[in-house]
Amino acid sequence: MPAIVSIAYSPTHLPAEPHDHYQRVPVTQAALVVGHGIQGDRKGGSPTRQLNIMSADELAPLAAAGFKLAPGQMGEQIVISGLDLAALEPGAQIQLGEAAVVEVVSHRTGCERFEHIQGHPPTEAAGRLGVMAKVTTAGPIAVGDLVRLLSAETA
Repeated sequence: MPAIVSIAYSPTHLPAEPHDHYQRVPVTQAALVVGHGIQGDRKGGSPTRQLNIMSADELAPLAAAGFKLAPGQMGEQIVISGLDLAALEPGAQIQLGEAAVVEVVSHRTGCERFEHIQGHPPTEAAGRLGVMAKVTTAGPIAVGDLVRLLSAETA
């Protein structure tokens, strides 16, 4: 069964993003908030970039290619196992835990900041950076929670 394997966020009480790494703190649980993302996350609030979600299955090949993979260091906030994020289209809905639902907005492509931090151009990770999503139903999530792909009719 697909599950959450990692959660990391940028708490608002920490200084703004340093230029040489992503300011992410790993946690075992969090609350997802509609229109924001992870509660208390400095990076939340954008209508299209509330959450960066990556696949755990893509991490080993990225590590072998020399990418930094400590929690949050790929710029991700949530890592899940057992779900092929690259196969999802915008509009796909994913249930995280018992109640929270997120909607895929786009595939993640990386940026100049990603390249500066990782020392690799985003093209070296093309198709493996996961998705950008927005929260459509609030709820708590935790590492180990089950993940379920929903059809548009059930979300």
